[in-house]
Amino acid sequence: MAATTSTGPLSDEPANPEVREELSLPPKSYADAAHAGLDDDKHEARRLETVLTAVTTEIVETTVATTLHKTTLLSTEEYASAKDGWEDHASSNGSTLVTVDTDNKEEKEQKSQSNAPLESGRQAGAGWGRSAIRWAPLNVPLQRRLQTMAVLWHSLSIVTMVGIFFLCLAFPPNWIWLVPYLLYIVFSDAHMSGTLRRRSNWLRRQKVWSLFASYFPARLHRTVQLERHRKYIFGYHPHGIISHGAFAAFATEAMGFAELFPGITNTLLTLDANFRLPFYREYALAMGLASVSKESIENLLSKGGPNGSGMGRAVTIVVGGAKESLMAKPYHLRLILNIRKGFVKIAIRQGADLVPVLAFGENDIYEQVDSNTHPWLYKFQIWVKWVAGFTIPLFHARGIFNYDVGLMPYRRPINLVVGRPIEVHQPQDGIVTDAYLDEIHGKYVKELQRIWDDHKEQFSPQREEELTIQE
Repeated sequence: MAATTSTGPLSDEPANPEVREELSLPPKSYADAAHAGLDDDKHEARRLETVLTAVTTEIVETTVATTLHKTTLLSTEEYASAKDGWEDHASSNGSTLVTVDTDNKEEKEQKSQSNAPLESGRQAGAGWGRSAIRWAPLNVPLQRRLQTMAVLWHSLSIVTMVGIFFLCLAFPPNWIWLVPYLLYIVFSDAHMSGTLRRRSNWLRRQKVWSLFASYFPARLHRTVQLERHRKYIFGYHPHGIISHGAFAAFATEAMGFAELFPGITNTLLTLDANFRLPFYREYALAMGLASVSKESIENLLSKGGPNGSGMGRAVTIVVGGAKESLMAKPYHLRLILNIRKGFVKIAIRQGADLVPVLAFGENDIYEQVDSNTHPWLYKFQIWVKWVAGFTIPLFHARGIFNYDVGLMPYRRPINLVVGRPIEVHQPQDGIVTDAYLDEIHGKYVKELQRIWDDHKEQFSPQREEELTIQE
């Protein structure tokens, strides 16, 4: 394993004087002694070199063997699929190396589990960054805020007026005038007398109603001019939920009715029960509203005008009534008209021309519970109508400060188209025959259908069905 080198023969005589004396050898000279010491040092150096070379060689061989062993152990992962945990393969020098699978099954499962993706729970606070309700921004123009307040006032006017009455009733000193006022409501006929003496044109022309109409916005459209020496019955369709369009057009001057139909005094009719509500009754009379009863209509169409016979007078009836309000659905127009012939009979008796009015968008401003999916609810609502004369639609739309939840109507346009008048001849004997009744009613329905066909593309582009007369 070690290599040796030689430069010449070595001297066997010791150079140390004491050793030479023991061996009875004569002492050497200083030159010979120095030369002998030098030879000994060279010999010692060669010996040390030989030992160092041997140690170095052994270390290198040990390192190589250790590295080869580690490499063999690392390669066992490639043969982890062996059934017995052992794999044989040939080494570079032809010998067979045996590798051992050092990882058992449990350790492998732990490794696979440690490398698997993490499953996290729900993040706290998720969902607060977004909301299903769309809230109105704070920087809404003042005009839009005022429009909202105007519509809110009209929607809550009944509740507000009646609430004020009960608030006054809570203080006994007010009873001295509240009790006579209640008796006056019971016996007063101002809402059906036809005199319109409580009507206030000043209140009807207030700018607040312009804000009310511009909320949707709502507009009134005229087909032809109406003669001022005739009297008329306007039929308003559809009823919708609250008939906001009818109120804006015929109970106020927000949409310019007096400018479109000069010389015509129109009165919007509502339920007789509304004139039994304290305080609200006075408000309704000031807005020019009247009862929808037969007596009220006949009085309105037979009094006033240039000669006191009702010429130039008009009334507006929401023909479909409470039952039609239960069918109100956005982008649908379903009417109850075939069974509504009472207003036609009154028109014939009074000699009043019939004027159909179709309000595009009246059904679009509210959503309500579908009666087809809740038949028991629809039956209950019909029962309430039969008992009380009115019904309660379960509706919703938007709120004051949001766009999705509340009882405020949606801001969707309402376009009221006033059709051509159906000329009616008053019978001399006052008898209305069924044939003539059906004839006038048929002409009325035909004119209403014409309005729909002529203007549906302009005012109802998002409709989901055509005009349908169900009853």
